[in-house]
Amino acid sequence: MTRVRAMILAAGRGERLRPLTDTVPKPLVRVNGRALIDYAIDSCRDAGITDVIVNLHHFGDQIRGHVGDGSAHGVHVSYSEEPALRGSGGGILQARAMLGDDTFVTLNADTIIAIDLERVIAAHRARRAAATLVLRKDPRMERFGVIRLETDDRVGVFLDTRRPGAVEPLEPFMYTGVQVLEPTVFSYMPTGSAPFSITELTYPAMLRAGEPIHGYRFEGTWITVGTPEELAAAERELATGR
Repeated sequence: MTRVRAMILAAGRGERLRPLTDTVPKPLVRVNGRALIDYAIDSCRDAGITDVIVNLHHFGDQIRGHVGDGSAHGVHVSYSEEPALRGSGGGILQARAMLGDDTFVTLNADTIIAIDLERVIAAHRARRAAATLVLRKDPRMERFGVIRLETDDRVGVFLDTRRPGAVEPLEPFMYTGVQVLEPTVFSYMPTGSAPFSITELTYPAMLRAGEPIHGYRFEGTWITVGTPEELAAAERELATGR
């Protein structure tokens, strides 16, 4: 089996968490006594992923100081510095050389998810997918964007883009921010340094081209920490010990 690397997206400014993020980067915001990014790193380690890339921008030196080389988590961490924010797609593209030519995983640093990444990767490879998105049911999905799966879990509709030949019925889900990707994805990214979103640009292009994009249905704990209200809710949920 080829080696899998992971990338944790940690460059954002965390505007909705201000004033807290005026002095602390969002990945270092503490939930239940731990920095958010620690949960993401541990998810990688628990799946046997020991090569982790973290992209940095807002207070990146603080993140680097906290995580270091990753040895405290049992992984090796390297960093992709973004002098200017490049977006979810641009950040991954900038780290292309670090990600190598094999399967890789990306996670958001502001999300706590009780996911078995090893199982997701195994499902991704079994389907020979170009991309596998971890998806969930959520009452907010119409507001944040719907991804619709065919009965074989292939993505039939991604936001406003429909796969040619998509077969009804199509079941709605919401993207969790966790994805498994093959290097094929880079063929659908623009050249240059302009920021771009992987969900707004890359996935629609892949779907139109007929690339095999699959969903992985997930029903476990998923906690986003993007606002003070979400932070308070995360504290309450993790305090239960689940």
